[in-house]
Amino acid sequence: MNRTGPDDRTTVVVTTHNRRAELLRTLGMLRRLPERPRVIVTDSASTDGTAAAVARDFPEVGLLRPGRNLGAVGRNLAVRQVTTPYVAFCDDDTWWEPGSLRRAADLLDARTRLAAVTARIVVEPVGTEDPVVRELRESPLPGPGGLLGPALGSFLAGATVLRTGAFRAGGGFHPGLWLGGEEELLACDLQRQGWWLAYAEELTVHHHASRLRDSTARRVLGIRNTLWFTWLRRPLLPALRRTGRLMRTVPWDAASARAFAQATAGLPWVLRRRDPVPPDLEDRLAALERARRTSPARRCVG
Repeated sequence: MNRTGPDDRTTVVVTTHNRRAELLRTLGMLRRLPERPRVIVTDSASTDGTAAAVARDFPEVGLLRPGRNLGAVGRNLAVRQVTTPYVAFCDDDTWWEPGSLRRAADLLDARTRLAAVTARIVVEPVGTEDPVVRELRESPLPGPGGLLGPALGSFLAGATVLRTGAFRAGGGFHPGLWLGGEEELLACDLQRQGWWLAYAEELTVHHHASRLRDSTARRVLGIRNTLWFTWLRRPLLPALRRTGRLMRTVPWDAASARAFAQATAGLPWVLRRRDPVPPDLEDRLAALERARRTSPARRCVG
C-alpha cells in the first residue's frame, strides 16, 4: 500500500447547519489531505446558502439535503451512502490532520473487535489541547491486550473513526436524543455487543470552535440527554443516584430547569425503551462516572 498517497478505506462524514464559512474552511482542509477521502456532507436545512456554496466550490463532495434539521441523525443518513470499511466523523468546525485517517484505518485493520478510535483534539488557532483529551488519556477502564491505548466508554463524534459495520449494527445515533452527548448511548450499545472503543494519541483532529453556537441551548440538550441515557441504560439504583447527583451539581438556573422539564416530559418513551445494561458494563459506566466528576471538560455551564 502507498503510505503517502490516496487511501480508499475511509469516508469522512460532516454534518452542518447554518455554518457556511466554517464548513467551507473544513472542506478545504479535507480536500488537501493526502488520503484523499471521499467526503459526504449532510446539510440540515441551512438557510445561509450552505448547500449552494458546497455544490459550487466542492463538486466532488457528496451533498445530502434532507430538508429539515436532523441533528446527529444527519450522520446516520450519510453513513447509508458509505461503501468504505471505516467512517470518520467530522464537525463543520473540525478537520483531520494529514496522515491521521490512514493511521486510524491501520489501527482498525489490525484489531478486529475495535469499533472506534478517538483522536487527540487540538484547539485552534492557539494550538492547545482540548481539556477533554486529559479525560480520554486517563480513562480508568481496562481493555484487552493489544488495544493500542486507553479503553473508552464513549467517543467524540467530531474526532472519531468508526468501523462502518459496527456503527450500523449499533443502530447509529438515536433520533430521540437528536443532538448533545448523543454518542454515549451508541457507545454503550456497541460495548454491549462486544466491541471496544479506544483513544489513540497518535491521531489528531483540529477544532476551531464556531462562534455560531448557542452554548446555553447546548447545555440544555446535554443535561437532558444525560438524564435520558441514564434512565435508558443504567440499572435502577445507579440511575436514581446519578439523577440525584445531577440535581445537586448542575447550576440551577432557567437552562437547567428547562433541561429537567424536557427530560421529564420524555419519560414515557424512555421507559418504553428502557433496557438496563448487565453488571459488567454497569461497572464500566460507574467507573467512568466517578472519573468524570473531576474533569474540567464536564462542567455544565453555558
